[in-house]
Amino acid sequence: MKTQPVKYQKTKVEDLEIFYRESGPAEAPTVLLLHGFPTSSHMYRNLIPLLSEEYHVIAPDLPGFGFTDAPKNTDFTYTFDNLTKYIQGLIDQLGLKRFALQVFDYGAPVGYRLAVANPEKITGIISQNGNAYVEGLSEGWNPIQKYWAEPTEENRNNLRGFCDFGTTQWQYLSGVSDPTLVAPESYTLDQYFLDREGNVDIQLDLFKDYASNVALYPTFHDYFRKNQPAFLAAWGDKDPFFLPPGAEAFKRDLPNAKVKFFDTGHFALETHVNEIGSEILEFLATLPA
Repeated sequence: MKTQPVKYQKTKVEDLEIFYRESGPAEAPTVLLLHGFPTSSHMYRNLIPLLSEEYHVIAPDLPGFGFTDAPKNTDFTYTFDNLTKYIQGLIDQLGLKRFALQVFDYGAPVGYRLAVANPEKITGIISQNGNAYVEGLSEGWNPIQKYWAEPTEENRNNLRGFCDFGTTQWQYLSGVSDPTLVAPESYTLDQYFLDREGNVDIQLDLFKDYASNVALYPTFHDYFRKNQPAFLAAWGDKDPFFLPPGAEAFKRDLPNAKVKFFDTGHFALETHVNEIGSEILEFLATLPA
């Protein structure tokens, strides 16, 4: 297999510089990879080479994450609607007419919004621990849900620990049977960005706005039912945040969805990239051009 080079690109979308990784033949079918909290497109560093021999891969960093601009929360509105607006801008700027979506964690509500707005562009969806059903939310969400119900300063401050190094590392290692498979630069790089001045407040704003994603679940379900996109759920079944019932629930609205579980945690690509990559390639081969 010939390894395709990865280009590390930046482009201006409205007022922000959006960073993205690009690999694979430009004329090949496109796959758009959307990351989650608290990471960046770096989480796809091992998957991109597996896909890019046959596919054109685009993996952006969301506003506030990674190498994309992260203005202070006093200067920018950190909501999932707004994150989606900038990724939509990137899609339009790159002229992506048709693409498959791979979504994870925060990338899921962004990706599902994009699918609702651009149903004609979506060739298929891969969800790796990218939730869209209330039964997928674990008790780990309880402190965040309390902040949704009572957005007090005390409840906001109680969430600051989600941005600590110990929690970041725990997100990567929880549910992993062999921690030596998890590259330490993964959570170390994530923490570097979290520790930038003002970034914790960015994350707290997004914790609060995550309620808007749950409110949109019926809209996402309606999109699934009406459009019946080809769908693969590849799920780490020891995820402390998004439970296996959330993966199984896709079958309610997408009877032909394939749901595959892996014996690992939230960041399943850290430990099972070859297995998940094989499932994704098999799935992508079935999609229309």
